[in-house]
Amino acid sequence: MGRVGLGVAAGCAAATCAIAAALVARRASARARWRRAVALLREFEDGCATPTPRLRQVVDAMVVEMHAGLASDGGSKLKMLLTFVDALPAGNEQGTYYSIDLGGTNFRVLRVEVAAGSVVTSRKVEETIPEELTKGTIEELFNFVAMTLKEFVETEDGKDEQRVLGFTFSFPVRQTSVSSGSLIRWTKGFLIEDAVGKDVAQCLNEALARSGLNVRVTALVNDTVGTLALGHYYDEDTVAAVIIGAGTNACYIERTDAIIKCQGLLTNSGGMVVNMEWGNFWSSHLPRTPYDISLDDETQNRNDQGFKKMISGIYLGEIARLVLHRMALESDIFGDAAADLSIPFTLSTPLLAAIRKDDSPDLSEVRRILQEHLKIPDTPLKTRRLVVKVCDIVTRRAARLAACWYCRDTEKAWPGWERRGFKRENARAAEADGGCDRGWPV
Repeated sequence: MGRVGLGVAAGCAAATCAIAAALVARRASARARWRRAVALLREFEDGCATPTPRLRQVVDAMVVEMHAGLASDGGSKLKMLLTFVDALPAGNEQGTYYSIDLGGTNFRVLRVEVAAGSVVTSRKVEETIPEELTKGTIEELFNFVAMTLKEFVETEDGKDEQRVLGFTFSFPVRQTSVSSGSLIRWTKGFLIEDAVGKDVAQCLNEALARSGLNVRVTALVNDTVGTLALGHYYDEDTVAAVIIGAGTNACYIERTDAIIKCQGLLTNSGGMVVNMEWGNFWSSHLPRTPYDISLDDETQNRNDQGFKKMISGIYLGEIARLVLHRMALESDIFGDAAADLSIPFTLSTPLLAAIRKDDSPDLSEVRRILQEHLKIPDTPLKTRRLVVKVCDIVTRRAARLAACWYCRDTEKAWPGWERRGFKRENARAAEADGGCDRGWPV
C-alpha cells in the first residue's frame, strides 16, 4: 500500500474514532441529563414525604392552633369563625326552599323539596359570573345574582308568595347571626374592594328588593357548613365536614363552653358549628418544598393560605408544572419544545388528574396532553413515566395531608369531640374511601 493509501486509511480511522467518540459523549451526556432529572424527582419526593410521624405532628400543630383560635380572635392563623348554627337538620324537616350558592366564578340557584327524609333538587340553574363583575362593585355583583333568581322564580306559580332563601357564600365571613355576616376578605380571584367589611346578606337583600322580589335571606352559610347540614340530615352522628375542591375548608360541631372567645353566648343545644377556615393553617411540620415557595411567590396572597396551596385544586397542577419546568431547564428531557412549561398555570389540575388516571401501557393520554396542552411532542415512554410520577407525588401529598385528620386519633383532632360520644364510623369510612371531589360529610 502506498503512502497515499496509508494516509487515507489513517484518515478514515481517525474520522471513525472521532464519530465514535462523539456518539459516546452524546450518550454519556444524555445519561447525565437523565440522571439529573431522576435526582430532581427524588429530591422532590423526599421533600413531599408524609410519613405517619410527620402527619401526627401536623395534626397536633393544628389542634394547638384550633384551641388558640377558639380562645381569641386573631390568636391563631385558624380563624375558627362562629356560624351561629346551633341546630342541624334532623331528617324530619319538610317544605320548599330556595338557595343561592356563590363560591366562585360559577354560581347556582336551586329549588329544593324536603320531605319524608329526602332532599330533592326539583330545579336548578347554573350561571357563570362575568369576569368584570368579580372586580367591579358589590352592588353590580349582587344585582346580577338577584336578577338570575328573579328569572328563576318568575317561571313558577305563586310569584308573590314569601320564599325562604338560604345563601351559601363560600368566602371568609365573620358572622353576627345565622343570617348576617361581614366579608373578611375575598379569595378565588375576586377583588371587589368595596365589599370587604360589609354584611353580604344585607347586600343581597338590598339587591333582591331592587329587583322586586319578595325574598329575604334567612340563613347565611358557607359550602362547608352546607355539607355538614346535608350530612347531618341523613345521619345525626355526622359532626364534621370537609371541602376538597378548587379550595378547601372544614367545619365541625363544637361545645359552646369550649369557645372561650364567646363566653356567655347561649345556645339551645349547647353546641355550635365552627367554620375553621383551615386553608390558613401553617406549621413548620408541613412538607414544604422550594416549588411551594415559588408558587407562593407567584400568588397575590403571598405568605397566606399555606395549607390550601398544598392540597386544593387551584394549585396542584401549578406545583407539578414548576417541577417539570425545572427538569426541562436542568436536564433537557423535553428537548427544545418545553417553552409552554414556563407559563404559570398552563398545567391545570384537571390535566394533572387525567395524567394520573392514564393506565394505558404506553401512557397514550399523557402523550396527548403533553402534545396538545404543553406543545411537547415525541416524548419517550420513560419521560412520560417521569411526568406521571411527578403528578403522583403532588397528589399523594395533598391526599395524605387532607386525610390525616381521620386517622385513629380522630377524636383528638376536634377539640370538642373527646366528651361528645359521637360515633366514628363516618370518619373511618371517609378515610377508607380516600377523599372526594366536592365535600365529605363525616
